[in-house]
Amino acid sequence: MKVRALLFGTILAFVGTTAGISAASAETVTLKGDLKGSNEAPPNTSPASGQATATLDTETKTLKWTVTYADLTGPAVGAHFHGPSEAGKNAGIVLPFKSAQSPIEGTAILSDTQIADLLAGKWYANVHTAANPGGELRGQMMRQ
Repeated sequence: MKVRALLFGTILAFVGTTAGISAASAETVTLKGDLKGSNEAPPNTSPASGQATATLDTETKTLKWTVTYADLTGPAVGAHFHGPSEAGKNAGIVLPFKSAQSPIEGTAILSDTQIADLLAGKWYANVHTAANPGGELRGQMMRQ
């Protein structure tokens, strides 16, 4: 009887420790980028503004985002996350959005490399218009 109780207690302690390790390593990270023409490379004088917000679940590697903007010089013709790049430098598209119309919402599963770049502040949200085909609004995604 004592052996069973000891064994059961050991198993519970192991399961509790293992669960604690898993829960401690999982994290939800919030990221934000302020969208402005002055953040573009090169900067522009667009009167528009906006915001990109995202959450990353590090356990499931799921990124969820919402991008909003107002007062563009014309209709948005494209919108995406670009990277890897620091502020002031341009990079290719890493994650296209299904729509360019505000509010833009989406979800994607990221690779380990994409997660590392995103958490290092090397992704930016970009909204393109006909008047600014290289990007009218840009916001570097930074951990909050």
